[in-house]
Order: sequence, then structure tokens, then C-alpha cells
Amino acid sequence: MVQGTVQVTHGGSSRWRRRSGEYPTLTAALAVAGDGDVLSIAPGTYRENLVLHHAVTLRGPEGGLGSVRIAPLDGVALTLRASAVVQDLYLEGQDRAAPALLVEDGSPELTDLRVSTRSAAGIEVRGAGARPLVRRCTVENPTGVGIAVLDGGGGVFEECEVVAAGQTGISVRGGGRPRLERCRVHHATGAGIAVTGEGSGLEALGCEVYEVKGTGVQIAARATARLTDCSVHRTSADGVTLDTDAVLTLAGCDIHDIPENAIDLRSRSVLSLSRTTVRRFGRNGLSVWDPGTRVDAESCEIHDSTGDYPAVWISDGATVSLDSCRVHDVPDALFVLDRGSRVDVVDSDLSQVRNTAVSVSDGATAQLDDCRIREAATGAWFRDHGSGGTLADCTIDGVQTGVIVTKGADPALERCTVTSPAEAGFYVSAGGRGTFTACRVTGSSGFGFHVIDGCRTTLTRCHTERSARGGYEFAEDGPVAEECTSDESGPRRAAQSASGGGLPGAQAGIRTVTAAQSPVPQAAPTSVPRPADRPEEGGGAAAAGRGSGEVLGQLDALVGLDSVKREVRALTDMIEVGRRRQQAGLKAASVRRHLVFTGSPGTGKTTVARLYGEILASLGVLERGHLVEVSRVDLVGEHIGSTAIRTQEAFDRARGGVLFIDEAYALAPEDSGRDFGREAIDTLVKLMEDHRDAVVVIVAGYTAEMDRFLTVNPGVASRFSRTITFGDYGPEELLRIVEQQAEEHEYRLGEGASESLLTYFTELPKGPAFGNGRTARQTFESMVERHAGRVAQLSEPSTDDLTLLFPVDLPALPALPAQPAPC
Repeated sequence: MVQGTVQVTHGGSSRWRRRSGEYPTLTAALAVAGDGDVLSIAPGTYRENLVLHHAVTLRGPEGGLGSVRIAPLDGVALTLRASAVVQDLYLEGQDRAAPALLVEDGSPELTDLRVSTRSAAGIEVRGAGARPLVRRCTVENPTGVGIAVLDGGGGVFEECEVVAAGQTGISVRGGGRPRLERCRVHHATGAGIAVTGEGSGLEALGCEVYEVKGTGVQIAARATARLTDCSVHRTSADGVTLDTDAVLTLAGCDIHDIPENAIDLRSRSVLSLSRTTVRRFGRNGLSVWDPGTRVDAESCEIHDSTGDYPAVWISDGATVSLDSCRVHDVPDALFVLDRGSRVDVVDSDLSQVRNTAVSVSDGATAQLDDCRIREAATGAWFRDHGSGGTLADCTIDGVQTGVIVTKGADPALERCTVTSPAEAGFYVSAGGRGTFTACRVTGSSGFGFHVIDGCRTTLTRCHTERSARGGYEFAEDGPVAEECTSDESGPRRAAQSASGGGLPGAQAGIRTVTAAQSPVPQAAPTSVPRPADRPEEGGGAAAAGRGSGEVLGQLDALVGLDSVKREVRALTDMIEVGRRRQQAGLKAASVRRHLVFTGSPGTGKTTVARLYGEILASLGVLERGHLVEVSRVDLVGEHIGSTAIRTQEAFDRARGGVLFIDEAYALAPEDSGRDFGREAIDTLVKLMEDHRDAVVVIVAGYTAEMDRFLTVNPGVASRFSRTITFGDYGPEELLRIVEQQAEEHEYRLGEGASESLLTYFTELPKGPAFGNGRTARQTFESMVERHAGRVAQLSEPSTDDLTLLFPVDLPALPALPAQPAPC
């Protein structure tokens, strides 16, 4: 139905052409219009598919946006193949296989358009000759892409807005290279901005991406982008991701309020940051993986982590350079691990770090020059063999321990100063090495240099002053000290070793002790979990706003675990009835709330423990109900006295909630000898008795091993009320987990996929490596990867292509281990 008329004002000079005329349809008007003509459209709805072949002007009433609607029943509403001018129109599309507005050629000017559609794309720019100038246009497309630039297309988008997109907000691929100025993308699903493929590029200035159900900005597969003065915030996934040789420059940008990684790089991607702020992130501020992946940051700030993960994570051979940067108010500042991984930090500040400012492990390297570390538990920790690097001209102030070197690590420290440490300035143990040249410790509450376990550390021209317990504390046959001085006993006195030998204990300012006599600083936990494995500890009342019925409903929604659900409900009913009896003035039966969880990995033990804590908090039994997950490495120290400290610290973190000890049987190995795990068990038993109402303890592990664990201490079995066994998942339950994963990530199982998955899980070997629910999730992830490799080959995939998983996407069954040949 057509409402209104179209007036054509001719711009030609031929005498035979009328200067103006009125036409009943836009199609009729375009048939007579030529270059330079103006088509003025009266208000109305036009059910036409328009194609502009000439440089005409197409406009609705000025200031009357919405009064002229171009709304065909199918196909492209408006196609431009010339440098036309289009303004003040409202476009609607209904064809999910076609865009609402398509620019195929020329440099048209599009101004003040509103595209409200349910089509493949709101605006699509396609082809090397398409270079539109788009100003103040709004796109709403809840079923498809907001703006797509592909196949060599380009153009400039100024003050445009994608207000909703069922897929990516702005998609650039196939060599497209647009420029965005002061644009906004929000309420998109998938990614706010995605740039993919070799030759594809994007430049954005003063843009904002927010409220995205997915990743904010995604650069992948050799694409490049530059964002200047842009903001990315309030996403449901990572803020910015780079993958597979992607290159991105961020200048003056602000990445904030991200629940996952603020910026994540992988597979040889390169990121350059300057004057950029990363704040309020749930996992890593910077997460950098894989050989060849590199980050260069200058004058940037990373702060205010909301999770329990390192601010900067560097692993698998990646490299990060920080120049004049600040990292503060985070759990850990820099974690660099794996051989070939490296961090170079110059003139930067690391402060207000709850755990370790710089952690180096698994053969990684850290180079810090002229840096300042303040208010951290540990300034720098070189953890193990092959890990090292250099700290030069650095200052470390207000920490528990300045620098820790353990397990064969061998860093070089030059002209570094540690001021007012609570434990030790420099602490070397467990076979650590290290070279310390012209380093100083001032005002230590413990020792200045504390070297035990016979560590072959070299100290040259070092100095300590005002160390409460002494300037130097050495084990026998350990460090070599040359020209080192201390003022702890009055005037400065030099302590110089014999040539190449250990230092005599009688030399001034230096005391030599055996390892058994040596106290241990209270350092941060020794475990270095990767981000995906790091336990999440609740920071507040876990059950705030959630009643026990709601949490039990979430428990019931878990796949399988019928016997577990019955056990938890029975225990919850006992606690609830006991609470009500007390309120009625009756005596309540005593219920021990500590539990033993037994079963194979991946059967939901941690998930149920977290829900159990929430249930107890909702019933008022626990104050917060949060979960603190630990294992042996978090509880057991390497030296006498340190295990009790670590166990007490873990128990204190869990106060008001649940302490979940995974693989608890590892605390009591069968061939334990003088193992310190027994000390952790003894400490726990006493704490559970002394603070029985403050913390619920759950121990978990394999069934047979946990049976043995309960016999190692007479008080262990009596502290736990009951054992709950988690059975392995069957094929049908594993299939249901995959279906839940697919639904959560907006995929669907295509024809035959469910049957193939059921067969796959039936035939899958159930050996020691089988992970139950974890295996189901890994299977889904493998299917998504194989699906991506298949769909990436399609030039224009449909929505079904992008969402359906088929049997061909299933990974191959792992080969069975070879059987020994018969004798």
C-alpha cells in the first residue's frame, strides 16, 4: 500500500525536461530522475524495493523522521549504486537473507536515517567501490547484524548508533575498512564490533561499546584495527579479544566493568596501548598467551580488579612490555609463566597488591627497570628452576617480604632497595639462587637478607640498616657475600667471605644458622593456578537476595546427581527444622554440617559445595556462605611452622562460609615420612572444633583415597557428619550437559547430532583421564571449534549455518592405550 506522492525537481538543463513533477510511487519517480535531481517524498508508507542508479537526492520532510517509511515485504528496502544523497527516511526490512539498506557502489551521503529491521543486516556496505558517508543514522536489528562492511567496502560513519543487534553490532570482514567517528554500539549479541580476515581493518575515534551480550571488540584472523579515545564497558564476556595474527592499537581508551578478561590476546596477535585505562575487571586485565603474541603498553593504568586473578597474565611464550604504567588495587599485579614468556617493565608503579606484585615461574623471565612496588604481600617472587630475569634500580616499600627466590630460580638484582618489610627484605630458600648487587634493606621488622637451605646465593656490596632481627641470616654452606655491610650492631662493618667459599658465621652483622633453626616469612601461597583453573572466592554474602528455595531449585536443575540432591535436601531439612524448634523454645538436635564428598573428577562436587554454602547462608547458619577452594599446595608449607600459618590463613578467608579442600587425601600421602601434610590436618581438626559455627569444611576426592584419609587422625572422622558420593555421569546425562552448553552459547544441535553424541559418550573410554561433566563441556568446545572451521569457508553463512552443530563437528574418539603384546 502506498500513501503519499513523490515530487521530482529536475536538475538537468535540457529544455524538454520539466522542472518538476509529481509521481504516485518512488519507483516511478526514480525512473524519470537523473543525476542532480531531487526527490521530495511526502509522508506515508512505501512498500517498494528501491534501487538508486543515479546521483539523486532522496529526502523526507525535514525534521519529520519516521513520517516516510520504506517498508517492502521482502528483499532489500534501499540499494545504492551511485553517489546519491539520502536523508530523513525510516527504513524497514523483513528479509532475514538480505540487508535493509545496501551500498554496492559510489560514495553516497546518508543522513538522519532510522533503520528498524529484522533482516540479515541493518546497513550493509559491500564491494571495493562502496564508500558511503553515513551521518547520524540509527540501526535496530534484533535478529541480525547492525552494520556490515565487507568485500573491500569502506566509508565513514559519523555519530551513528546501533541500538540493538541480534548478532554482531558492527561486522567488518572480507577486506572491509570503515572509519567510525563518535559512534555508539550497545545491546548487541555476539560482539559489539568484530573485525575478521586478512586485509580487513577498522579505525574508530571517540566511539562507545557497551551493554553487549558477548565480547565488546573482537579482532581476529590477520585483521587490524585502531581505536582512539574509545570506551568498552558492561559486556558479558571479555572486553577486547585478539586472535590469530590480529593487530590492534588502543590510544586513550577506557576498558571497564568487564566480568571476564578486560583484554585477551592469543595466537601471535599484537597489541599496542597508550594512555589507556583498564579497570573493574573480573578476571585478568591483560591476558596474553602463545609464542609471538605481544603487548606494548605506554602510560597505561590497570586497576580495581573485582575478581581474584592477576591483573596481567603472560604465559605460553608471550611477551609484554610496560613503560610508565600503573597497576594497583589488584589481587596480583604481574604473573609471567612458562619458558619463553617475558615481561619488561620500565618506570612503572605496582601498588596496593593483595598478594604478589611480580610472580615469575615455569622458566619465564621478568625485567624490571626503575620501578616502584608498594603495599604488597610480596614484592617479587621468582618461584622455580629456569625462572629469572633482572630487577635494576627498583624500590619496594610496605610489603611483607620484598623479594622471594625459591626452587632453583636465579634472578639478578642490582641497586634495589626494600624499605620497611614486615618479614624480610630478601628471602631465598628451597634451592633458590640469585645474584644481589648493591641492594639495600632499611627498617625491616625481620631480617634484611634471609638465605636458608644452603642456597648458593651471591651478595656483593649489599647493605642493611635498622633490621629488627638482624641484617643477614644465612644457613651453613650457603651464600657468598662480598663487601656487604650492616649497621645493626653499631658502626658499619664489612663482611667479606673467603675466596669462593661460604661466609664464616662470626663475621660482623651476619649470623649463620642451620635450616631447622631458621624462621620462615609469611609469604603468599605457593600455587600458581592458571586463570581457567583458579578458584573463585565470594567476596560478600553469597546468598544475599536468594532464599533457600531458590538455591535448592538451582541444585535440582543440575544434570543427574539424584542421590546427592536427596542427601543435601535431607541435611537442609534437618537444619531448617532445628532452627524452627529453637525459635519455638524447643531443644534442637545437633547437626554436624561438615561433609565429605567422594567421587571422580567433573561430577559437580565444587558446584554443589558452592550451593550448599548459599543454602546455609540463606538459613542464617553461615554469615556469608562464600566458597574458598584450596588444595594441598595452599595449605602445606616447605618449612617447619609455615604449614600451620597457611592453614590458618585459608581457614580465616573462609570464615563465615565454606572451606572446600579438593583432593584432601593428598594431605596424608601413604609414604608421608616427615611430610608436613599431617600438620595441616591437625591444625584443621583443632580449628574446626574451636570455630565450629564460623566455617563449614568440605573435603573431597576419590572414594577409596578419602576412606583412607578419614583414618589418619582420630579427630578427622568425628568432625564430619556424613559422606556424600557423586556417581559418574551416564551417556544420557553427558548429552544433556552438551545441550545445556549449546543453549547457553546460542547454538543448536542439528539433525542426527543428539544421536551421534549419545553414541560418542557411550563409546568414549572411561579411563583415569575421563572428566565427566568436564569432558562433556570439552566435547562441546571441540564441536564449536570444528564448526567454526567449517562455517568460515562459507562466503555468506545463514543464521542456521552459524548456529547448528552436526555430527560432522564431533571430535574423533581418543585412541585406546596400546595393550602389551602377549608373552
